[in-house]
Amino acid sequence: MKNITKWIVPGFVVSILVIAAVLTKGIDVYATWWALVPPVLAIILALITKEVYSSLFIGIVSGALLFADFGFEGAVNHIFVDGIISVLSDSWNVGIIIFLVFLGAMVVLMNAAGGSAAFGEWAGKHIKTRAGAMLCTVFLGMLIFIDDYFNCLTVGSVMRPVTDKHQVSRAKLAYLIDSTAAPICIIAPISSWAAAVSGFVEGENGLALFIKSIPYNYYALFSILMMFLLIALRVDFGSMRYHEVNAVKGDIFSDGREHTEDNEAIANTHGKVIDLILPIASLIVCCVIGMIYTGDFFEGVDFVTAFAKSDASVGLVFGSFFAFVITIAFYVIRGTLSFKKCMESLSEGFNAMVPAILILTLAWGLKAMTDSLGAAPYVEALIKEYAEGFAVFLPAVIFLVAAGLAFSTGTSWGTFGILIPIVVAVFQHSNYEMMIISISACMAGAVCGDHCSPISDTTIMASAGAQCDHVTHVSTQIPYAMLVAAVSCVTYVVAGFVQGIVIPLIAGAGLLVLSLYVLSLKGKTRKVK
Repeated sequence: MKNITKWIVPGFVVSILVIAAVLTKGIDVYATWWALVPPVLAIILALITKEVYSSLFIGIVSGALLFADFGFEGAVNHIFVDGIISVLSDSWNVGIIIFLVFLGAMVVLMNAAGGSAAFGEWAGKHIKTRAGAMLCTVFLGMLIFIDDYFNCLTVGSVMRPVTDKHQVSRAKLAYLIDSTAAPICIIAPISSWAAAVSGFVEGENGLALFIKSIPYNYYALFSILMMFLLIALRVDFGSMRYHEVNAVKGDIFSDGREHTEDNEAIANTHGKVIDLILPIASLIVCCVIGMIYTGDFFEGVDFVTAFAKSDASVGLVFGSFFAFVITIAFYVIRGTLSFKKCMESLSEGFNAMVPAILILTLAWGLKAMTDSLGAAPYVEALIKEYAEGFAVFLPAVIFLVAAGLAFSTGTSWGTFGILIPIVVAVFQHSNYEMMIISISACMAGAVCGDHCSPISDTTIMASAGAQCDHVTHVSTQIPYAMLVAAVSCVTYVVAGFVQGIVIPLIAGAGLLVLSLYVLSLKGKTRKVK
């Protein structure tokens, strides 16, 4: 395998670039299928090499070369000036990075204060089984529906000690976190995702349309159902089975090495559960207040409207900052930690988040490359060309296109922005019910692609929250996500014909249960006690 990585992979990359240089010479590649080559190349390399940093950077380089017609100076300028420097200058991205640093610092504080250890001890008395630990993770993830970034890192920091104690693999924890991040946010009317979707709908009440689309958001609904079925039936398949079997034997990372970083971080053994509960509660409350503040709630705008027009990035920065201040004050007043130790948590928290920030930066840079190559107008033209010919099959087609676009670009919100206006324009004055179903298909497909993509920020956050190797998380999650995606696609075909709520939901849920049952009969799953 090392020889393959050493010789075949570089040869493959060079061959692809040489072929691309020959085929695109003198051709305008803007808004053509070439726009999707850089992210697809990065994803393939990440899955083959198990190394995400270089894979993402090679994707960025290939995009810059295509943009600059393989000119050296133009490509270098595009990589750094229009790519990495540009995305790190974007106020939204900077806000997310600051939020990550504060959140990382709070995790360090909670560990140092002994809050995580105390919660783990409390949970050990009340959560007796592996299934209970996984169910607790799912329920906590469903409760934190405000924002997917917030969800991933909060659930991970709280539940890691519990799932580790009950020998749940980090790969399975990352899957549970990821499956209750975007999927729960996309069906929660009060969330940053609802605000984003509402903003892409013109000529309609965006929030009302979002609420009506919830019963048709099959990928999100079935992803949540899938977790409960896996836990209840105690079955796993694909590479996840390998990780879960190893976890039961004591190796939660499946790498054969002993990991002690979490135990070293929890130095204070005199902490109490309140040392974890209060920081988390303050984080939730402050982030909600921060988001509605950016939506002008305190200027007289009602709560729902304030959420719909909020700036999630800025709101999360405000919320995490004030929660950080409250946490420090709480620990210092109680004498749990010294002020000096609290200040040291900032640098320690930043260090803990460096891998996630680096991957995010490269993923944002790759998205900048696809934007400059015209991925959005290419997909838009494709949908408009075939929209009229597929009629009842259009929801399923939109689902697949949205999934492919989100997988390739790593952004579900960008996919919303491209496809939702097209769907509204096609059905707004002809078939209102089909418009709702198709908007749901767009949202579901975007979440599906985002769920599977190695370059998705939510997927990266889930890996960081679980402290799981990123490529391991992606490779173990994809078989589960693909099963739900297949069931969802079939359900959208049914919904296109029936155009009702109940029958497609029953048909899709039944198909998911049947699929898991058939897989278990064929020996593709294995019960893990």
